[in-house]
Amino acid sequence: MLSTRYPKMYQLFGAYLNEDFDIWGDTIPDIIACYKRDCPRESHLEMVHEINSFMSEHRDDLDSAFKNDYGRDFSPELWGYTTASFLDELKRLLSQ
Repeated sequence: MLSTRYPKMYQLFGAYLNEDFDIWGDTIPDIIACYKRDCPRESHLEMVHEINSFMSEHRDDLDSAFKNDYGRDFSPELWGYTTASFLDELKRLLSQ
């Protein structure tokens, strides 16, 4: 279950990057900035760790794994990203 395996990612996609994203902002940087204000720094770093684990675990099927786990409510392509570039952007924004 995603909520147990990747709880920080589950929280981000469930609360911030869903069909109601515009509550938090109009761009990915805006939405992540809002998430960062709402959550402690430790959570940001934990999510970076989760993203690295997810990417490592799905090295050969990253697009399909992401679509399977998060694609119901979010598509990186609609925001101008590939799955890999989106996850890299999340890590960059969370690490700042």
